Amino acid sequence: MDSLMEPTLYTIKGMCILDNDGNRILAKYYDKNVFPTVKEQRAYEKNLFNKTHRTDAEIIMLDGLTCVYKSNVDLFFYVMGSTHENELILLSVLNCLYDTITMILKKNVEKRAVLENLDIVMLAFDEICDGGIILDADPSSVMKRVDLRNDDIPIGEQTVAQVLQSAKEQLKWSLLK
Repeated sequence: MDSLMEPTLYTIKGMCILDNDGNRILAKYYDKNVFPTVKEQRAYEKNLFNKTHRTDAEIIMLDGLTCVYKSNVDLFFYVMGSTHENELILLSVLNCLYDTITMILKKNVEKRAVLENLDIVMLAFDEICDGGIILDADPSSVMKRVDLRNDDIPIGEQTVAQVLQSAKEQLKWSLLK
């Protein structure tokens, strides 16, 4: 009889977003034993993209990892776990990531929009998974935590980009009146 694996909270090995050429937009790997260097990460991403960019499936087992993925106009979203991981859990994380980014970008999920809002997308990555442990799989609760566009943030706690954006909006509204 096979020995049972010890249960663990470290379910996610990595998450990444690639463009339609297979280039990395954003990637986070949580298990340094699987991909210790950036070179190995990029080689895996290239192999993963080559295997998945022409198929309509949503799951693949590649190089000892179970990978679920979803594609959009010019982006590919991937969530990776071990071969023993429950695919439904990986899929719920993928759906949370995709739906949260869809909400952040107001249904305009494309490479340019992701790059323009990369800070919020990175924050969404961190709110969904930390160190391989799933923190949240509900897109609306993740969205509440990453929504940096609130006007009620004190100016001392805003980033420079947020201050400039709010100044642009105030100027625009004063000119429109």
